Parts: sequence; structure tokens; C-alpha cells
Amino acid sequence: MIDRDLPILLVDDYRSMLRIIRNLLQQAGFANVVEATDAETALALLAGRRFGLVISDWNMQPTGGLALLKAMRADPRIGLVPFIMVTAEGRAEDVLAARDAGADHYLVKPFSAATLKAKISRALQGRAA
Repeated sequence: MIDRDLPILLVDDYRSMLRIIRNLLQQAGFANVVEATDAETALALLAGRRFGLVISDWNMQPTGGLALLKAMRADPRIGLVPFIMVTAEGRAEDVLAARDAGADHYLVKPFSAATLKAKISRALQGRAA
């Protein structure tokens, strides 16, 4: 069973996407969401607070989601936090790059609350195993 109070860090440089994904998370039953609009802010938040999941966009400026993921995986304090990469493109090479960098799952926009909830469940189960 998924903890509905799980602290989730949502990272995207477009405020409209933050709002859309936050609404999908709320539809899926998650309300404990903190937002960051860039990778640097996300890393600062991760350094100061414990999160149970990071959901990040791939394409962000100035630093993208792949760099955020690699920085997280290189830091032993936050290296095991489950990570879901979100992108508008489903290119196989991007999926492989995200997986190789340590992403737990990969979501292609647009997606539903049910799809998001299923990916969260799988990401958390994968890290718990």
C-alpha cells in the first residue's frame, strides 16, 4: 500500500506543468507535494528535507532532469530516493539514458492520474525491494 502522505518533490521549469502534475497527484491521492522550478533548487531542497519520491521533467533550463538524476545518484544522502523522469518525448535512447542513470520509471506526457499512480507504485516497490 502506498503512503498517501509520501513527501514528493516535483521538478519542472514550466509552472503550468507543475500545476497539471500536482493536480494529477492530488487525483491519485497525494497531497504532500513540494515544487521546484530547476535542478539546483531541487538539490537544495533534497539536502534540507527528506523526500520519498522525485518526479522531474527531462527538459529544463539551465540544468535538465538527467543531470539532476545523476547528481542525486552520486550523493549517498539522496542516492536511493525513487525518481520518475517525465518528458514529452518517448525516444528509446532517452528512456535508456534515464534508466542507465538510475531512473526508477519514465513517463511520457500526456499521462493520466491512474498512469502516474501506477508508476509511483512501481517506483516505490522497486526501491523497497
